[in-house]
Amino acid sequence: MKSATILLDLSRTRQVLWIAVCVAALFSTALYFVWMPPRPTGMLNPTSKPSITQSFELTSHKGNKFTQQNILGKPTLIFFGFLSCPDVCPTTLNDISGWLEALGSDADRMNTIYVSVDPARDTPQSMADYLSSFDRRIIGLTGPEVELQRLTKPLGVFYKKEPTRDDDYTMNHTASVLLLDENGTLSRTIDYHEKRSIAVKKIRLSLR
Repeated sequence: MKSATILLDLSRTRQVLWIAVCVAALFSTALYFVWMPPRPTGMLNPTSKPSITQSFELTSHKGNKFTQQNILGKPTLIFFGFLSCPDVCPTTLNDISGWLEALGSDADRMNTIYVSVDPARDTPQSMADYLSSFDRRIIGLTGPEVELQRLTKPLGVFYKKEPTRDDDYTMNHTASVLLLDENGTLSRTIDYHEKRSIAVKKIRLSLR
């Protein structure tokens, strides 16, 4: 009889503890949603659609003026980097060249753009020399910081100058390739080192 009482008490104690844990969890969840901190300003709102919303004027690697009007009207593949980038940028440009080759003549139906986030060092001439190693359809752009900001900010593209130990600097930047529709609105992204078959499929979807 005494053993049965002890077991009953233990069972009730477990029930009480379980109820207490559930109540605490519900209370914590309620507090989170009531006092949830605001979204950091540097994060993109998942319901927003980044797009080219400002006019800008950059210079192509051929020395021509390039504005938002050169982008609007057909889909665009756009990548941001810098010429002294040791790995990500040349690897991505090589990937882009492979994608364009796989697309064949369909690649002519879109803009393919490489924008420098290091305009202090990357001139149209150095851009032309650099891009000669990649697909001829890639258009290189560079220009004043203020004009670069007019393009990058609305698209949510990040870049930042990072000092190095030899009193020089490198650039930290968004590594994804962006796919824009004919209105200059972000439709898809291609991640760094994404499989070629998947990347080409995403581009074909953007060309529909």
